[in-house]
Amino acid sequence: MTDTTSSPGADGGDALVTAFNAVGADYLFCSSGSEWAPVWESLARRHRDGLPCPAYLDLTHETVAVGMATGYGLVSRRPQGVLLHAAPGLLQGSMAVHGALLAGVPMVVASSESTTYGDGPGQDPGGQWYRNLSIVGGPHGVARPFTKWATEAASVHTLPAMITRAAELAWRAPAGPAYLNIPLEILLEEWDGREAHPVVPPGSTHSSPEQADTVARLIREAGNPVIVTETAGREEGGFEALVAFAEAWNLPVVEPDSAVCGNFPRSHPLHAGSDIGPWMDEADLILLVNCRAPFYPPSRRPSRARVVVIDEVPQRPHVVYQVLFADAYLEGNVTNTLRQLAKRAKNPDETTAVVRRTAQEARHGSERDAIAAAEVQASAGGEGRGTDRGAAAGVDPVLVAATLRGLLEGRRGIVVDETITHSRTVRRHVRTDAPDSYFYVQGGLGQGIAVALGVKLAARERPVVLTIGDGAFAYNPVVPSYDASRAYELPLLIVVFNNRAYKSMNLNHRRFYPEGAAAGTGEWLGTDLRGLPRLAQFAEPFGMHTETVDTTDALAPALERALKAVSEGTTAVVDVLVTR
Repeated sequence: MTDTTSSPGADGGDALVTAFNAVGADYLFCSSGSEWAPVWESLARRHRDGLPCPAYLDLTHETVAVGMATGYGLVSRRPQGVLLHAAPGLLQGSMAVHGALLAGVPMVVASSESTTYGDGPGQDPGGQWYRNLSIVGGPHGVARPFTKWATEAASVHTLPAMITRAAELAWRAPAGPAYLNIPLEILLEEWDGREAHPVVPPGSTHSSPEQADTVARLIREAGNPVIVTETAGREEGGFEALVAFAEAWNLPVVEPDSAVCGNFPRSHPLHAGSDIGPWMDEADLILLVNCRAPFYPPSRRPSRARVVVIDEVPQRPHVVYQVLFADAYLEGNVTNTLRQLAKRAKNPDETTAVVRRTAQEARHGSERDAIAAAEVQASAGGEGRGTDRGAAAGVDPVLVAATLRGLLEGRRGIVVDETITHSRTVRRHVRTDAPDSYFYVQGGLGQGIAVALGVKLAARERPVVLTIGDGAFAYNPVVPSYDASRAYELPLLIVVFNNRAYKSMNLNHRRFYPEGAAAGTGEWLGTDLRGLPRLAQFAEPFGMHTETVDTTDALAPALERALKAVSEGTTAVVDVLVTR
């Protein structure tokens, strides 16, 4: 959308809306604050007069506003606008902004401050800015550690260009949130109507042919190469390009535990699971494709492999400590680079290709058999196995994930995951196979519902499933999230893996102090969630479909009913009591 008009008496609110038109933002995700009255007035005028403007979403929590922008950006890959309230609203939403930074999602986040505190000419900003809302150094100082770029828009006349600059910066690799502090006085100031130039997508970068030739030679000469990727699928066309590259060279693909989106079909014969461990000693060439943290501990170096890093910005500026052990870099656009390398796979050595293919088929077959065996065991023996927390019954989490896979087959579903203890189980047994079909929530817990709502906003025609632990569910702003789901007709299937504990925290306590006082007395602090009410009940006041499941036999029918409700336009929450 590009606005080409300005109204008499236009102010900073009009300047902001005009700028987000130039950015091409589809939405303004707003957690309301008193500074945004000029924006609301501009939107009201535009709606009245039939002028273009981004769609506006009124959201009742900062995490919901930022999280929805994150989810929408994961699918659309274009910057949107997020409006928060002053410094306190920015602080409340900061965890989600940091999550967007880690997820590589472009957005322009804005909040406000007062520069006159009621002592200047013009309209009175209100005493709340003097008494409660200001922060030393300004909110842009607060935002700098968890954004790509943060500054103040100090003039209404530069405000449109500042917003478009923020969007340009946010969109470029590595994509992420940019922040603008827009003082209330600027929003209220008269604007001369000078417009921002429309923003166009970033240009494409390429590795040089000579560099690509060198890496192609390394692949051709390698006896046991492997691809390791965390986020190739985040790039436009990256999923498909990685498949073509791997197939052209018969290269196995590992998606380690640090993978945060779907990068490669999990049912593909070249998918080599999630364990990089065996390759650390066996591989002679490791191709790191969009990997920010492939090795753990970071000092664990491959025994004999050369390491090639394929990443547009391999050294992430927001990562405090990063070790890649690179022997070579290809730093152009990842999708372009993979396509270049695939084209160089002409006339491969057939003997080498057969050896690679045969070895990988054996690995993939073993993993497929192990998955099937685990699911048979879960189906036959999951019920009645109590946990160490005293629960008498429940459902094996493997069966929950496998049942979801069956229900989503052929529906082009998208899974958003905010589990911790069960994240490996979800990835391994849901087994997503298509681009943009799996996203893991980045940063601190408590964003999952909002991110899933944003994904649904960007892909209304596809069913969106949120898998979430009971601990993560308790961190989410549940009421504001359900309000957004109902208000904007964004039905989700929410499946809670409920083990009645912060299990990951408990596991760390046991690991650090295996023979400590807690092990002797049974006093495990900071982990017990058995006192929470049934989690599905929180959805009932919103008229949503709810199920609570604690037996194996009840699982599939409950999920089927829930998915049917979602297809009919109602969010469904299925609280599954799991055995571990």
